[in-house]
Amino acid sequence: MAIAIYDTTLRDGTQREGISLSVADKLRITQLLDDLGVAYVEGGWPGSNPRDVAYFDQVQDLDLKHARIAAFGSTCRKGVEPAADANIRALVDAATPVVTLVGKTSMLHVNDVLQTTPQENLRMIEASVSHLKSLGREVVYDAEHFFDGIKLDLEYGMDTVAAAVRGGADCVVLCDTNGGSLPWEIARYFRMMQQAFPEVSLGIHTHNDSELAVANTIAAVKEGATHVQGTINGYGERCGNANLCSIIPDLQLKMGYECVPAANLTTLTRLARTVAEIANLAPDTHLAFVGRSAFAHKGGIHVAAVRRNADSYQHIEPTLVGNESRVLVSDLSGRGNLLSKAEELGLDTTRDEAVQVLQEVKELENQGFVFEGAEASVAIRLHRARPDYTPLFELIDYTTIVEQRQGRGTVAEAMVKIEIEGEIAHTAAEGNGPVNALDEALRKAMRSRYPELDDFHLVDYKVRILDGASGTAATTRVLIDTQCGSQRWSTVGAGTNIIQASWLALVDSVEYGLRIAGTESPVASRDVSETAFAIRE
Repeated sequence: MAIAIYDTTLRDGTQREGISLSVADKLRITQLLDDLGVAYVEGGWPGSNPRDVAYFDQVQDLDLKHARIAAFGSTCRKGVEPAADANIRALVDAATPVVTLVGKTSMLHVNDVLQTTPQENLRMIEASVSHLKSLGREVVYDAEHFFDGIKLDLEYGMDTVAAAVRGGADCVVLCDTNGGSLPWEIARYFRMMQQAFPEVSLGIHTHNDSELAVANTIAAVKEGATHVQGTINGYGERCGNANLCSIIPDLQLKMGYECVPAANLTTLTRLARTVAEIANLAPDTHLAFVGRSAFAHKGGIHVAAVRRNADSYQHIEPTLVGNESRVLVSDLSGRGNLLSKAEELGLDTTRDEAVQVLQEVKELENQGFVFEGAEASVAIRLHRARPDYTPLFELIDYTTIVEQRQGRGTVAEAMVKIEIEGEIAHTAAEGNGPVNALDEALRKAMRSRYPELDDFHLVDYKVRILDGASGTAATTRVLIDTQCGSQRWSTVGAGTNIIQASWLALVDSVEYGLRIAGTESPVASRDVSETAFAIRE
């Protein structure tokens, strides 16, 4: 059985605090949604702002294969005929094949918001739907606040739906607008509407204020809903809308409904993360199905089981939605975590070496290190555990100085003395801070031997105080992100001295980068995400 997926990211989703999409953004997301294979894309409210007017003009130039574009608006105003209503005219002028009308179901809204009579509200619904149908449009009617309204006045709530049906609505969508309903309530009232209007296509639109939007949507589908509204990543006002990135795989993989072409489902993770980037929001790593942590395994017992059978702690195969399984390394890890991480990084690691690094990780995390977000620091420790490991350099000493100089302001300087293959390099450098100066001095000392360092760029530097109650004696954690071309890696350091913590992260970063680049590296000239792995006995 097919379910029509109706995406409202471009309208309801943009009502989330912090989201503002340009016309170009909306057009790009429209194309991505069409590539996924959704049935409808709601582009916006053409009567509300010039940006949406421009979108509906330009979207006609897209070569869409699956999605029908819908314009959203409200029923005509009280006392006004649809043909004379500015909002209705804007919907018509948008020239979309589908129009979605929202009307009031709840007497609370009829009395207090519209400030009109119950009968006039019914006229507004029926006349608006009928007018748009007479112009050849497919009309979706959103019964706003349906579940709240029907609890207040069951008979009137059903009368509003009947008015939309008399007007010729192609689909009536029952909306849990305030997000306060429970799954069994959704099921009960949906079943009631199916019995009252057996010939009408019914849809569901839910909000997540009670953290039940996905569950409520699935409850409605079980009771016969054939039209499902939601947004990518659950974006929407207040706590968000029903998350299509969970609903689509739930319905398609677990309940046997056809929502999008099966082959397209593998693009879901990429779509979710791309939409987040377009919206200028950090992707939610903990989203079901599409989050980076959705199939991440941390506990040692879990990882040991997954190494034997991936299904032991995964509800689906991650590749079905375009995601991947990951193993995290922490003080909760077992030997299997390190072996799996070595496999993921393409490192030739023995079991004894994995145990050695595991004990080091546990001790360091007790001191304030965290390796989950610093996998390069784990990889380097796996390198250092090898019996044939030779460090790229050895520190003799370093010094950092911060001075306030007349005419120059604050100046930071660092001096580094290291040994490289029996030779001493002693250099100094200035920077915009002590860590920057230390980084520059280390690079300067190594550059003649390792010119690849010129391609390394420190792109992020994070500091976290772990025990603020200790004041200036608090433990500090430093995370450094370094990039070389398309490769990016993270390293960590920690200690009561922020300079020392930064130095530890810098050393890991430089050594990891040089080994990836090919210097004395078992993974030379290979992408670490695509390398093979063998456990040495």
